This record gives sequence, structure tokens and C-alpha cells, in this order.
Amino acid sequence: MTTESPGTRRPGRRPGNSGARESILVSARELFASNGFDKTTVRAVAARAGVDPALVHHYFGTKMELFTASIALPVDPRDVLAPVYETPVEELGHALASALIGVWESPHRDAAVAMFRAQIAGGDTGLIRTFLLEVALEPLLGRIDLPEGTGRLRAELVATQMTGVMLVRYVLGFEPLASLPSEQLIEIIAPTVQRYLTGELPDGAGSDHHGTGP
Repeated sequence: MTTESPGTRRPGRRPGNSGARESILVSARELFASNGFDKTTVRAVAARAGVDPALVHHYFGTKMELFTASIALPVDPRDVLAPVYETPVEELGHALASALIGVWESPHRDAAVAMFRAQIAGGDTGLIRTFLLEVALEPLLGRIDLPEGTGRLRAELVATQMTGVMLVRYVLGFEPLASLPSEQLIEIIAPTVQRYLTGELPDGAGSDHHGTGP
């Protein structure tokens, strides 16, 4: 049985070809934000948009490509982060900071900042949460879950660092951070990211909620 949240579109109202793509994107944003990446299926997006699942694949290909389009990113985040996932654990902080700041300093910067700004301004940060925790950082969880049960907390701590940099440097434009050469910025924040990923945590931190998610 499929349970739809409030605001579900009425069955049988299929948009015309000109509006089908946008309807799919709107539905995808709503479901990815509320349910996360893993629990959102192409079939559920199609049902919410009132279209056939084949049309979703026609326009967007895979679920990851649909997610990338739904948050208006010009690149697949896992393609960008692929080298990070192969990096030795003791070097993850530098690799992760370099990869993310590399995107923000590339020609994709305006699109990435626009996505971030739009989500913050809209007051619904569900897509940002899904992007950071279920897409970008999820492949690292098994490697940083030491002691067992702390992986999710470590990922969330990394997210605080990276979203803070994005907000202050690229959206608010605080100086001198906004003008700091990217190489220097990476060297400054990489040790903190690494500490979040592999450093010691207070006894019991993170483990209280291990395995208790919905």
C-alpha cells in the first residue's frame, strides 16, 4: 500500500507534455525533501505527478539523475565525490574539503549557491538534508562509524562545517573569508573536518540514537 502525504495530486489528472517535466520535478522535490533519497522511488514520484514511471526515466534517467535535477545542480554530486570515497580514512578531511570547495570555486558555483540560497529562503531544508546526509556523505558512513553508532553524528558534524562555509563565504560574503584563496581555506578547515570524521568523541555521543531511526 502506498501512503501519500497531504497535497497529493488527484489521480487521473495527467499533465500535458509541456508541463509533465516540471510536474515530475515538483513531485520529486516534495518527496525527496519529506522522505529522503532512499525511501523515495521513481514510481512514487510518477504517481504523485500523475504520469507513467517510464516518462520519469525518459526525462531524467536514473533516480540519482532525477535528484540532481530536482535540486538544480549541474553535476552529479557522487561523480564529484567519487575520488573522496576511495581516499584513505586518515586523509578524508582534506579530500572532502577540496572536492566540495572545488565545486563551489568552479563554473558551477552560481548554480550551487543558487540552490543553497533557494532552499534556505524557502524555509524547507529537507532537500539540503537529503543531499548532504543521504547522497553526498552516505557512502562514507560505514568507514567513519567508529565507535559503532557515531557515523551519523560524524556526518552531521561535517555538514555543519560545510554548510557554514557555504553560507558565510558564498551567500553572505563575509570578509576576509569571502576573499580567502581556496587553497588556504581548504588547509584551514580540513583538520576540523578530519576531526569530525575520525577524532575522539565524548563517551556515548551518537550511540544513543543508533538504529532508532524510522
